[in-house]
Amino acid sequence: MTSVQIFGTKNSPATRSAERFFKERRIAIHFVDLKAKPMSPGEIRRFTDKFSLAGIVDKDGKAWIDAGLTYMKMADSELLAKIEREPALLKLPLVRGGNKISAGKDEAAWKDMLTER
Repeated sequence: MTSVQIFGTKNSPATRSAERFFKERRIAIHFVDLKAKPMSPGEIRRFTDKFSLAGIVDKDGKAWIDAGLTYMKMADSELLAKIEREPALLKLPLVRGGNKISAGKDEAAWKDMLTER
């Protein structure tokens, strides 16, 4: 593997952890700051196809609780619109390396990405 794409925010400790993990292994990083540029619908679909929409949102996170979403029911389209406006609702970082992807801080999945050739 020559590079990975990391979707996250600069102030996310888990995102910084992913950056450090790949830098230590001399893997090129393409960082996408979700506060500056939201994910495209196609990119979001790539992650939701594997993990489901519920699987990529951080329901235990401060942003989720502060937004009052714990007790709300909403359609996927509404949730996707909220995610675009507030990327902290996601399990960050979302990492793509080759054909493999991961959601949240998942070093086992990151190591697995390194084995792809």
